[in-house]
Amino acid sequence: MEEHLFTIGYEQLDTTRLIAELRACGIHTLVDVRELPLSRKPGLSKNGLKQVLAENGIAYWHLRALGCPREIRHAYRADHDRQRYTSAFLAYLATQQEAVDELAQYVVNHRCALLCYEADAATCHRSYIADAVQQALAPQPLQIVHLRPQA
Repeated sequence: MEEHLFTIGYEQLDTTRLIAELRACGIHTLVDVRELPLSRKPGLSKNGLKQVLAENGIAYWHLRALGCPREIRHAYRADHDRQRYTSAFLAYLATQQEAVDELAQYVVNHRCALLCYEADAATCHRSYIADAVQQALAPQPLQIVHLRPQA
């Protein structure tokens, strides 16, 4: 049986819309892959998000080890060099194999979505995490589904 790993960015969403998307996909666990799970958007910081998810029957897991380190984020904001950002994050991710393996094993038994800010997974580190989980599970098939809900 092929497993699925979903990803979602909350950039254009509020908590109501986020919960609706997760429920529509049958998500059981939201895995927050922000290094610092803080947001200016109401209800999307760690404690508020954890509470609203619990009220909707969805588990919350903050996996800080897979968050993009501050120095990498800040360098990207300064130079907007996507190639440098990608190289730096992938080098960091290679040092976090234990966390990747833990997530991979969890995905086998739980319907999960990786959460970060950016609406487009192609511009977010969560796509690299999803790829790493897929590699960790190989040859077991894993379908990655990047959700792109509209506001």
